[in-house]
Amino acid sequence: MPVSINLDSLATDPSGRRAFNAVSLAVAKSKKIVVVTGAGISCSCGIPDFRSSDGLYNLVKQKYPDTFVKGRDLFDSSLFRDPTSTSLFYTFISNLKRSIDSAKPSPTHRFIKTLDTKGKLLRSYTQNIDGLEERCGLAGSSSEEVRSSGKGKGKIKMREVRNVQLHGDIHRVRCMLCSADLVCGEEHLQKFEEGEAPDCPECSARSEARLARSARPLKVGTLRPAIVLYDEPHPLGEDIGAIQTSDINRKPDLLIIMGTSLKVHGFKKLVKDFARVVHSHCETPWTPSPWAGKVVFVNKTAPGSEWEGIIDYWVQADTDTWSEKTLDEWKKMRPADWEIQKTLVGDADSSFRVVKEVAAGKGKKQKPGRENIPPANPAVPKHAKAAAKSLPSPPSSPSKRQGGACHYSDEESSPSKKRVVTTNNTDFEERGLLFGDTTNKEDTRVDDDAFDMGEVIPVKKTRGRPRVKEAKEEATRATSKRAPSRRKEMFVDLVAL
Repeated sequence: MPVSINLDSLATDPSGRRAFNAVSLAVAKSKKIVVVTGAGISCSCGIPDFRSSDGLYNLVKQKYPDTFVKGRDLFDSSLFRDPTSTSLFYTFISNLKRSIDSAKPSPTHRFIKTLDTKGKLLRSYTQNIDGLEERCGLAGSSSEEVRSSGKGKGKIKMREVRNVQLHGDIHRVRCMLCSADLVCGEEHLQKFEEGEAPDCPECSARSEARLARSARPLKVGTLRPAIVLYDEPHPLGEDIGAIQTSDINRKPDLLIIMGTSLKVHGFKKLVKDFARVVHSHCETPWTPSPWAGKVVFVNKTAPGSEWEGIIDYWVQADTDTWSEKTLDEWKKMRPADWEIQKTLVGDADSSFRVVKEVAAGKGKKQKPGRENIPPANPAVPKHAKAAAKSLPSPPSSPSKRQGGACHYSDEESSPSKKRVVTTNNTDFEERGLLFGDTTNKEDTRVDDDAFDMGEVIPVKKTRGRPRVKEAKEEATRATSKRAPSRRKEMFVDLVAL
């Protein structure tokens, strides 16, 4: 069974007080809160209910006394089968739309907006069609700001949707033929009050364009309120399913259910899916926080038995009272969350000029390359200024230094970081290399032991094969002219000795 909290008996019920503090602490510390709301959060906004003596249902019955329609049948898709029930539906919706236009957001709507402002709201899901959340600043799934332009006109921008409207928006109309989505204006309401449906302007424009070129006209559809009735698919069902899947994957840590009796099947499934993910925070051993992973149900009527083990806290109060008390408790527990940064009030231009003068040195721009040198002081002597100008300009940042530059000079740096600069190239002969500059030079030294190979006589080229006789004669002449061999002289000298 969920823990019951009665706001009227907090002063005399210590356990209820502790439970209320635990819920308020969970709201203050959670970072991914999912809020699910129903019609109960709009009861204090001035919208009349359906079943009171001066409710909308009785006003419609006075206009159609012979029609027997239950309150639930006014939101059933089967009413379009009968022209009379269809006219009754249009009249009812027009009166409901005018009452919603004069309504104002409740403290519960502002509480949800506060969660979004503090960066704690993951997403808001609502069954309501009044669009009061958007008046507080929460962009709805049916609003113009979240609609994508270009190729994906039917798509919506998921990140910009802060409030998912599960049952549509009464402030818009939709064509029953071409599904064109338009803003509901005064001309549409006047037609609805008469029990009639206005024609779709887009269908009419296409049909007139075909008639202008002598083509067969097209069928013109009618407009209806862009709300989702029972047993009717949502036109943005795929987008809403993608948003829900994305939020489940982001692991919300708190679920707040307000102002709903949890009777609609699809809505119940959505709540159970979120509750299962929220409770997963309590199962992990690395999440010791007692406030994490809680499901809070705020409603005057108790939840059914099927919600045992799913809902952790049941707050027996109207949503406005609980929202205001929770915000007050939050401010007491964590006052730092509500601190506002103070700014100076005055002439914006003059204050900006003062900041600029302090930051940039009286508004004078420094020369490029000298930004790390302080501005010149008129009290400094002239020789000091000249010495400062002669210094090399330091780089603006380490990433802008030249490749060969060093942060310290050779005198200031350590011996291991000093740069060795060589001015003269080392000669190969001095280093004793095998191949030096003298390898290909002409040798002028005279060696007595050198052999005399005689004079080299080039061979004459002939067209054909050289004759053997001429070759022998040339060889004989070459041998006769050759100098005597030094080997014989050396041998004679040795013998003589």
